[in-house]
Amino acid sequence: MSIYFKTIILLIFSNIFMTFAWYAHLKYLNNKALWIAILASWGIAFFEYIFQVPANRMGFNSHIISLAQLKILQEVITLLIFVPYAVLYMRQPVSWNFLGAGICLIGAVFFIFR
Repeated sequence: MSIYFKTIILLIFSNIFMTFAWYAHLKYLNNKALWIAILASWGIAFFEYIFQVPANRMGFNSHIISLAQLKILQEVITLLIFVPYAVLYMRQPVSWNFLGAGICLIGAVFFIFR
């Protein structure tokens, strides 16, 4: 398996945990004390970093992926994870903004990987 592919897989797992760490408390802990939501989010974020740190090190240290490419790659993965999360898990309506953001990221990917 290539370093590029391993980096992407690790970033996907990282992003799944990140999305839950950032937003799941809005669904389940909204009526709890803020410190409980913060501790729960940090507990989930720990697993985000287990995947994110090796992904970024592997990608960057291989000299295959530049720092800017890592960042844009992360943003694309974030949107690919966040949209289904928002729609399916948080029951948010789909809007044209999702499509607009996706189109902008396609442009970013084109320019940074060119």
